[in-house]
Amino acid sequence: MQQVANQSEIDFHSETYKDAYSRINAIVIEGEQEAHANYIKLAELLSEHQDELIRLSKMESRHKKGFEACGRNLQVTPDMQFAQEFFAPLHQNFQKAAAAGQVVTCLLIQSLIIECFAIAAYNIYIPVADDFARKITEGVVKEEYSHLNFGEVWLKEHFEQSQDELEQANRQNLPIVWKMLNQVAEDAHTLAMEKEALVEDFMIQYGEALSNIGFSTRDIMRMSAYGLTAA
Repeated sequence: MQQVANQSEIDFHSETYKDAYSRINAIVIEGEQEAHANYIKLAELLSEHQDELIRLSKMESRHKKGFEACGRNLQVTPDMQFAQEFFAPLHQNFQKAAAAGQVVTCLLIQSLIIECFAIAAYNIYIPVADDFARKITEGVVKEEYSHLNFGEVWLKEHFEQSQDELEQANRQNLPIVWKMLNQVAEDAHTLAMEKEALVEDFMIQYGEALSNIGFSTRDIMRMSAYGLTAA
């Protein structure tokens, strides 16, 4: 899908760009912070995978520092309050599931939804990023695939007993993603990231993850449609 602008046409130092960037940058910083905390919680719930999950949480912490540096490079202060409110519905659902010991729901939220959302956003951002942010984001996106992979592998191994809970968790949480995309569409557009491209890339990543776990194409089409009318 064509981006609206190429990198040479973007004024990274305009007030309009920096204003939008203050929210987008905050979202990626908060997203990495949420992921860091979520993997620590998952390490408690899946003690047999504790070392791997703690390793992933540390990686997310490094990503957060990288994106903080991207903001400093453009002399932008991230709007962290906006970002915390942006993630609040997914954050609350993860906390609730963790408190109830619902590992499958936690993995769907963090390892599938949040990781696919991040990968889609980074893929669309890289071609239109400033040079400093592009280098950081290219490094991050490679590592995000390993986080997605942890959830896929675990859920594939436990697919039969997890399927019902996965479908339920998908019904509860996927509509939130479409609301999130709508909420950020205008700022993303200012950064030359089109909402249609974000939706398309997310659908591809999420569909592939569901397929790798064991869902049929028909199941994936049905599951992917939840809340899409809001997008």
